[in-house]
Order: sequence, then structure tokens, then C-alpha cells
Amino acid sequence: MSLPVVHVICIKWGAMYGATDVNRLRAMVRRFTKRHEVLFHCFTEDACGLDPAVIVHPLPELEIDPERHPEAVAILARRNLAYRKEAALCIDDLGGLTGQRVLFFDLDVVLVDDIDGFYEFPVDDQFVIINDWNTSGDHVGQASCYSWVVGTLGVVKRYFEEHPLEVITTFGTASQEYLSARVILMHGGLVFWPEAWCRSFKKHCLPPWYRRPFSTPNMPREAKLLAFHGVPKPEDAIAGRWGRRPIPLLKRVYKTIQPSPWLREYWDE
Repeated sequence: MSLPVVHVICIKWGAMYGATDVNRLRAMVRRFTKRHEVLFHCFTEDACGLDPAVIVHPLPELEIDPERHPEAVAILARRNLAYRKEAALCIDDLGGLTGQRVLFFDLDVVLVDDIDGFYEFPVDDQFVIINDWNTSGDHVGQASCYSWVVGTLGVVKRYFEEHPLEVITTFGTASQEYLSARVILMHGGLVFWPEAWCRSFKKHCLPPWYRRPFSTPNMPREAKLLAFHGVPKPEDAIAGRWGRRPIPLLKRVYKTIQPSPWLREYWDE
């Protein structure tokens, strides 16, 4: 009996992430998917080094008229804003997958347990996302992992293209807040993954600041995904450093971590 087919997607552009990060994510997805057959898609301008099994698509473009919106075009040209992810991926014919549910992962997540529930949890055409740990309430989704049916979010991209300066002025670098706001306008609210599934390394793995110099970070119970938003990144956590940049003296007290060698078991390709 054949397994149901599911679509997992990621996006890679610029120099921040490379082919190794895509291949590693695909390996984790395959390792922790048991009840489904995965088709793994990457949207990128540079497919060099990607595993041959990765289905490659061109980057979706934000089509902003430079004559109507010169200031917005200039801002986007000089600042690496993430609207290419939270707006451009919402195009109605994304990768020829119209009508298909897709599951998006950021390239810096670490999967740590069975993820079949991520394919099975949504109902009908629900948009599902992580409840943002840095925001109180239920009005912002954390975009390390979210799922939607391609063809249902086209307005998110179109509104940004028609009102780019308004969006950038309102939300700044918080592109996931823009995505959340548009989904709330469409559906009246956000649907979130079960809280225990998606955990933040900084919020849920690190001990209190006063224990960080001598206590190893721990895996949260029932977690399926660890998100590494901002710094540290997985390679930093494994090595026991906050990041690559020097840390100001006054911040070293809480921006100090012990190595997490247990992460390597999940993160290695």
C-alpha cells in the first residue's frame, strides 16, 4: 500500500545559507517522517550542491513597480528584509503546487522527533503556524514552520506588491507579523501547532541566565522541532558559543552557553 504524498518546502537565497543547509533539512525531514512519502522542494536562485532528490524551483519574485514605489524598491534593495519568504512564497501558483498543502521549514530548524503530525494536524484549508514565543496573545505566528494550501494566500503577496512602503513602514523587519496580520484579516484568527511540538532553543532549552556558564541546555519534553531564531544557530549551540560576533562585557553573563553535543545527533546530515 502506497503512502500518502506530502510536500515540504524551503527557501534559500543570498549567502546566509548554503546547499548543505538544504540537504541537512531534507535528511532530517526524511528521518522523522514515517507515515508519508515526502516530496522536498527548494526555491532558490542557486541550486549548486543540492541533493539530486531536491525538487528545485526558481525564487518567487516580489513584483513591485519601481515607478510607483521607488522608495520601497530602494529600501528592499539595500536591506535584506525577509518578505521574499513571508510574502513572495504566498503566490497562488507556487511551484505548480496550486491546491496542494505545503509544509514550510526554515533552514535553521532542528527536527528532533516524528513530524507526521505536522502533515495530519491541519483541517481543510487551514493556515497553521507556531504561536510566537516573543509576543503575548495569539496574534503573531513564528514563521520557522507553517503550513497552508497553495492558492489560498495569494492576497498576502498581492497586497505587499500594491502597498510595499505601507507594509515596510508598519512592520519593518517583522515580516512574520505582516503575514500573521493578513491571515487574521482573512480568517479571523490564527491556528497554531500544539505548543509542545515547536520549541525555541533560546526560550526552552537554555537554563536560567545565572546557570548558563555551567549547565548544559536540555531537550524540552515532547518537542518535535527546535527553532534557532536569531542567535545562537545550531552549530553555535553545539560548540557552546552564543554566536560568531564578540559579545559586549555586560552581556556575557546571560549570553554564555555550555556546549550541546546532543544536538549533533539530530542536526548532522
